[in-house]
Amino acid sequence: MIESTILVIDDDDDILVSARLFLKQHFRQIVTCKSPKEINVLLSKNEVDIILLDMNYQKGASDGREGLYWLEHILSIDKDYVVILMTAYGNVELAVQAIKKGATDFILKPWENEKLFATISAASKLRQSTRKVKKLEKINSSIQKDIARQFEHIVGNAEPIKDLQRTLLKVAPTDANMLILGENGTGKQVFAYEIHKHSLRKNQIFMHVDLGSLNDNLFESELFGYAKGAFTDAREDKPGRFEMAEGGTIFLDEIGNLSLPLQAKLLSVLQNRTVTRLGENKERKINVRLITATNMPLNDMVAKGTFRQDLLFRINTVELVLPSLAARGDDILILADHFLQSFNTKYHKGLLRFDARASSMLLSYHWPGNVRELQHVVERAVIMSDGHEISAADLQLSPQKFGGAPAIQTDMGLEEMEKMMVQKAIDKHKGNISRAAAELGLTRAALYRRIEKFDL
Repeated sequence: MIESTILVIDDDDDILVSARLFLKQHFRQIVTCKSPKEINVLLSKNEVDIILLDMNYQKGASDGREGLYWLEHILSIDKDYVVILMTAYGNVELAVQAIKKGATDFILKPWENEKLFATISAASKLRQSTRKVKKLEKINSSIQKDIARQFEHIVGNAEPIKDLQRTLLKVAPTDANMLILGENGTGKQVFAYEIHKHSLRKNQIFMHVDLGSLNDNLFESELFGYAKGAFTDAREDKPGRFEMAEGGTIFLDEIGNLSLPLQAKLLSVLQNRTVTRLGENKERKINVRLITATNMPLNDMVAKGTFRQDLLFRINTVELVLPSLAARGDDILILADHFLQSFNTKYHKGLLRFDARASSMLLSYHWPGNVRELQHVVERAVIMSDGHEISAADLQLSPQKFGGAPAIQTDMGLEEMEKMMVQKAIDKHKGNISRAAAELGLTRAALYRRIEKFDL
């Protein structure tokens, strides 16, 4: 049984009965009516997939004008409706005219059941395919909007950032391959999206691929796609990321993690501008803008023989080197305020702000995790804060560890870290709640709540 709803419109009762008796054996639902004037009501009440529309309704009419009129009316409601026209008068010119106006097919009455079934089955597949494409387009549009909201713009006034922005604005409108270098957490994905946003491909897809998460077995199938039967679980043809990014931008993150054999395969794709799916011999042309990124020293890797020099030449027509957060000076506070506003809204905290000691601590900390660590610290501080200001204690950055090892143990949960800080303060001041609260930047009442919470 094919999951489609068929609407049959014909002024001949015998045709309607015949169509219903035959089609209901093969399709989910058959709706019939004698007058096209009922179309609006029927389409509003039923999720119709295919419309079988007679071309003549007035007695003695044979020119098909009524059918063409109602065809245009149906497509004005939704241009994706699949309409098959029916007539008892064979007219090639009329059939051509109907197809030009948007009909999917044309069938003569009386029909052969096998031919009618084949025609409607093909039309049903077309309708399902169209719906699937529309759904994917909506999903893609939603994803791209989410990405745009996540990476709204580059924040900061430091001179290195201004230099990068000037370079970005010059290069983004071109199709030059770009390599973004920088430590973990410096914002490589933000810059990649900013390049896409200022390019001529900005209305097309931005495809992010984390190469660090792909092992050798998944690399080809994920990036280049595969044909049905290419391997055990390949139950259908699937395009790879390069094909899915057609017309847009593909961002290959952590490219320094690729093994030499995978580097060779990627180089071949970039040189030929074609991909070949696993299990196929057919080459498919690709049209994408390439941006890559890594935190690894690619030039040193080339010297050691662990990264191909020809691939490096191919991917870095223009190179952007992102500075560490510690090197950006007052940008630390600008970014912290940017994140603070965002998390104030997210967690309904009103108008939280940093007090003077917190601001000073943000500036003096060495930020081994860069912007990503700062974002995490601010989010946690917003969650933990009780008052209208974020204190130095809310940041949970240990002064003793500034300039040395990272102050935050990233393998600990938020509650574990908070409990540890409270316990340390209490131990340091030998149970003196007033002094412990002062060091943590909390009121006595707030500290007592935490002591009770953690059963200290």
